[in-house]
Amino acid sequence: MPYPARVNPHLERARAHSKAWAYGMDMVDVPQHGTVIWDEHDLDSHDYALLCAYTHPDAGGDELDLITDWYVWVFYFDDHFLELYKRTGDIESARTYLDRLDRFMPAEGEITATPENPVERGLTDLWARTIPHRSAAWRRRFVESTKALLEESLWELANINESRLANPIEYVEMRRKVGGAPWSANLVEHSVHAEVPDEIAASRPMEVLRDCFADGVHLRNDLFSYQREVQDEGELSNGVLVFEKFLGLTTQEAADAVNDLITSRLHQFEHTALTEVPGLFDEHGVDPAARAATFAYVKGLQDWQSGGHEWHLRSSRYMNEGALAGRGGPEPGGVTGLGTSAARIFTSVLATAPQRLRAYGHTPFEAVSPPRPRFEPPFPLRLSPHLETCRRRNVDWARRTGILDGVVWDERKLRAADLPLCAAGIHPDATADELDVTSDWLTWGTYADDYYPTAFGATRDLAAAKACNLRLSAVMEGAAPSTPLEAALADVWTRTTNRPDVRRAVDTMTSSWLWELANQAQNRIADPIDYVEMRRRTFGADLTASLSRSRAVPPELYRTRPVQALEHSAADYAGLLNDVYSYRKEIEFEGELNNGVLVVRNFLDCSEERAFEVVGDLIAARLAEFEHAADVELPALLRSHDLAPDLLREYVERLRHWMSGIVHWHENVRRYTEIELGYQPWSGRPTGIGTSSLRISSLLPAGR
Repeated sequence: MPYPARVNPHLERARAHSKAWAYGMDMVDVPQHGTVIWDEHDLDSHDYALLCAYTHPDAGGDELDLITDWYVWVFYFDDHFLELYKRTGDIESARTYLDRLDRFMPAEGEITATPENPVERGLTDLWARTIPHRSAAWRRRFVESTKALLEESLWELANINESRLANPIEYVEMRRKVGGAPWSANLVEHSVHAEVPDEIAASRPMEVLRDCFADGVHLRNDLFSYQREVQDEGELSNGVLVFEKFLGLTTQEAADAVNDLITSRLHQFEHTALTEVPGLFDEHGVDPAARAATFAYVKGLQDWQSGGHEWHLRSSRYMNEGALAGRGGPEPGGVTGLGTSAARIFTSVLATAPQRLRAYGHTPFEAVSPPRPRFEPPFPLRLSPHLETCRRRNVDWARRTGILDGVVWDERKLRAADLPLCAAGIHPDATADELDVTSDWLTWGTYADDYYPTAFGATRDLAAAKACNLRLSAVMEGAAPSTPLEAALADVWTRTTNRPDVRRAVDTMTSSWLWELANQAQNRIADPIDYVEMRRRTFGADLTASLSRSRAVPPELYRTRPVQALEHSAADYAGLLNDVYSYRKEIEFEGELNNGVLVVRNFLDCSEERAFEVVGDLIAARLAEFEHAADVELPALLRSHDLAPDLLREYVERLRHWMSGIVHWHENVRRYTEIELGYQPWSGRPTGIGTSSLRISSLLPAGR
């Protein structure tokens, strides 16, 4: 815990106010369907005012009262939902209950529904006291995070009913929503009177800060609530339990691993705040006042981390007996300030230094000895009958556009990659022309993925890489190409039909390559969660999925949790599978750091063999999640929306082809074989000082 904890001086006022408010909303000693959710002792011993005084130490008295009421409400909702629906397993009544809450959260206008229970009464009161004071952009974000907090409780309930334990990747994603930390981040903006500018709120750096904050808060809560949730409530949504079962660890070992993940996420938080946010300000021309507001928000998230930890040590909700012995404060009513927890901060930094240093201590080009991967297509494989003719046209296209430049690729490397084989598997029913488009997109994306580290990696010229991205975006807007990379993009772009989705996917993919280059320049192995989420982008999963997405499906369905589970699990399956096959190529021959096996090796501080086992288990778990989403969650989604049961059947089938085609391609191409690993197009040409820079300069636009 590298941040100091402080206590708000308005604590006692907030305690008195929130207690009176809870009584006024009928949250205390009033039975709900025959069950008393809280009595006065429960409310007093949980001490939500202390939580808010710790997590919002600089809030004024009125703001602290309001924020404390919000937390009383959200914890009451959690316990209310537990007693009435989780313990009974009544998912249909739970869905009706949650659907009603939507009526009390209008982004605009007045609430017209009549509240019928303490949760609805509390939400009505809080909404009227909060929403009018905030901008439209903040209201939109707060509505979204509040709905996620409420609605994703159904995911937890469904898992309990099925006795289903989530895999680690799924768990972290869903815990962010149901755990409420993004919602808490919105309230941080409110408490410090500093909104994040809307033009950067959805950017990668701000999302990473929010997600790191959320993961730190939730995983910390999992440590303290393990005993209550797992042993008393029969809960399955707990990170310690997930690690325990997935990694085959004892409970204490799993707790230690979760603690290491908290540390990694806080390191990622610091890294993003210090290295990515300043550049984001410059890129978007953020004015000084908005920059100050953003950093006030970042400081507020830090206060929440340290304050939340102190509250967990004291609240009767959690397993914390003896946790305060010998710690030395800060205590409510005692001395506060930056100096009171300095000793603990130093101890924390010192204790986590080995993990931090390990992330920067990898030696590039190390000799490795990975096991030979063997994967079978997870679904029936079919290949396009146009494969052979597509192969011939693909070579002609590569020659014509100039990407066989003799530096990144030549014809041997193109044929070794055999991207038409991948296209034939992921789009088996495509026409000959459609298969050519898919094949050329895959070829362009793979060439570009090799181009970036060749042109910009060795020189660490991130500015040139960013300029290249801008040029590629301009080409998709009609600018004349000036390099083979741009010429190939311009050609395949003219033959692409689903342009808006493809344009977004290309921009997302090329932007993610800047993240890879930055890691390479810093010799930094990524945090495991950040890696998985960025791997979806660096692999180009959105690009190939956008080529197959059926536009007959309502767009709003693609934003639902079951469809996102399908897309994310399929993307993770393919990206991690590629990491297994490309491990030796990337680690030993290219000096790469952006590989899932290496990330697991570094995080768990384990052997190469164990890292391969863990990644293999993750691949299998993501496949199982895909199948669960397709077979169980998707039908339930369609029933709840009164939609035809086969509405998404074609889309699911295309994703199955996509996954099987990618496995088949990896198993049958020469790109990852021993004979191709050491080959470079310039082999046999002059070498020495200056020849490398001459090769690279031939790839760049004239004048660079």
